[in-house]
Amino acid sequence: MCTYLGSFPAALAHAFITRLSRPGDVVIDPFCGRGTVPLQACATYRIGIGLDANPLASLLTAAKLDPPDLRAAVARLQALRLGWSFHGARWTELARSATSAPERSLVPAPHGLPYGLEPLPAPVVRAFHLTTLAQLLMLRRELDPTAAVDRFLLAALAGILHGRSRGYLSTAMPNTFSLAPRYTSRFVATRGVPAPPRDVFFLLAAKLARLFRHGVPPVRGIALHGDARCAGSAIRAALRSRGQPDRARLVVTSPPYLRVVRYGAYNWLRLWLLGADPAAIDARLGTPRHPEDYAQFVRTVLASLDDVLSDDAVVVLVVGDVATDRGRPSAEPRQLARSVWEDAARPLGYLLAGVSTDPVAPSRKVTRIWGDEAGRATDTDRILVIAPTELGRRRALAALRHPVPWEAPGPPAVRRPVAILGGDAADVPPGRPRRDGSAGADEEPGSRADDQPAAQLRPAAAGPSVRA
Repeated sequence: MCTYLGSFPAALAHAFITRLSRPGDVVIDPFCGRGTVPLQACATYRIGIGLDANPLASLLTAAKLDPPDLRAAVARLQALRLGWSFHGARWTELARSATSAPERSLVPAPHGLPYGLEPLPAPVVRAFHLTTLAQLLMLRRELDPTAAVDRFLLAALAGILHGRSRGYLSTAMPNTFSLAPRYTSRFVATRGVPAPPRDVFFLLAAKLARLFRHGVPPVRGIALHGDARCAGSAIRAALRSRGQPDRARLVVTSPPYLRVVRYGAYNWLRLWLLGADPAAIDARLGTPRHPEDYAQFVRTVLASLDDVLSDDAVVVLVVGDVATDRGRPSAEPRQLARSVWEDAARPLGYLLAGVSTDPVAPSRKVTRIWGDEAGRATDTDRILVIAPTELGRRRALAALRHPVPWEAPGPPAVRRPVAILGGDAADVPPGRPRRDGSAGADEEPGSRADDQPAAQLRPAAAGPSVRA
């Protein structure tokens, strides 16, 4: 649906979910990002729950876990297109005024915000063609993020907001993240080529066709917006309000690494669409700078989850080793996984079931395009499989004592990732969509996070062997 820095492959989530939980179980990700884990849980008949403090992440996850009917989405888009035919001239004139004097222009704020008008940032003006900008201004005003259909359209719109191919609304930056506003303005001015005209309604209709190509998950999940350090109480309340089991059997998550990704700055254009302040989000989401503080942060999250875990629950943590800082070796490389185990999980009484090491090649990273300016990067992902009880640890050992078959045989409807996260349908819209909505021949090239091969888990040596 939309690219998101810091996400891990759907195959990894799928493998652990199918081995460590059963249909009907609750599966949690308190750092859900774009919703990979809860979506894969719902696709395999579990109850997926995702929580994130980033409003963009919450929007994407909610759209995936509670999608509307395709006919309802298409009907709503057609109604919006009809509204544009009546009122497009007014929105175009508003966009033209903003283009001529962006510093002094006020435009309607997104739907639901307490203030009616807001300034239009100059980098936003420079990123889009006049007509495209006018259509975006109308849609961000009309789409209600609290309504399921509008929320899905808004999430899909965020996914096509910018990219290098003709399937995106702006070509001033890649689809993976938003380049800095100052750089974007300089890039547009230096290139001297006006932003290409894009019909938002046409490209959004093509996006919908791709997203619904394989249907929707058979189970509806729950998306929550909030702090992971208070995840337990929020998740339990949400489950009880729906009359569902209030204990989770599995947690699969990847806590944000040390200052690796600034989720506000790197998504500033998508956050503008939502009316959110990138600087405020980065201030709220900022992770601790040192491994000791980071471990305390993770410990607080694990402690919060204690009240919502079942007696045989298993927790899978994907933790990356921070290796570089702006191309230079980090002063504290390869410390996070050890710190998380020794200073966060073990003091709370968790038991170690297994560890996996997955070297991350530079060619597999979304941030590969930054080169030496990649900021803090990870060269290794470590997967810690832990459990709060001996019962959970033994269950993990029994389920994961053999290498995980990432392409395990089974009914296609169960093992195939759903389209909203599918490797060939989700993040890279085609430049020339086919009639059936499938990807065309001129997609934006390059691998994505979903293309990464997953690691194989090896059980820890400690503890008795478990017979099948």
